[in-house]
Amino acid sequence: MGFELERVREIVERVAASSGLEVVELELRGMGKAQMLRIFIDKPQGVTHEDCAGLSREVGTILEVEDAAPPGSYVLEVSSPGLDRKLVRPADYERFTGSRIKLAMRQPVNGNRFLEGRLESFHDGKLVLELGGARKKSRAAQEESKKLEISLAEVEKANLVPEF
Repeated sequence: MGFELERVREIVERVAASSGLEVVELELRGMGKAQMLRIFIDKPQGVTHEDCAGLSREVGTILEVEDAAPPGSYVLEVSSPGLDRKLVRPADYERFTGSRIKLAMRQPVNGNRFLEGRLESFHDGKLVLELGGARKKSRAAQEESKKLEISLAEVEKANLVPEF
């Protein structure tokens, strides 16, 4: 018996929601007895070690009881998505409006496949990216900043850029 990934996803989402957690990403790596199920979780005030441990215990038990994963033949890892977390769903773009992000585009935009800037807004599947988007800018730099409207469908990959 192998992983039933959609069933696993439903279980993980259900357990996470009951604990006030958001499932950012679910990954299954490896094959056979060397499989690793990785779950990345988040919450507005940040994820604690206890959040990860609790979700790991609960999910591991339910997967075993509901026979949704091969018993004892995988490693379960639960962690936060990190400071440079991926932006996957439209809700991620809405939540992180105002943050610095970097994008890998499916097709070049103005000759570039990679863009970085401040996510100014996100509505109706389109994001507005202020290129550069530094935290503190001079008036001249503000006037030179360039804004691009990008369809979410054109984005191959997106991550937050940590700011300290």
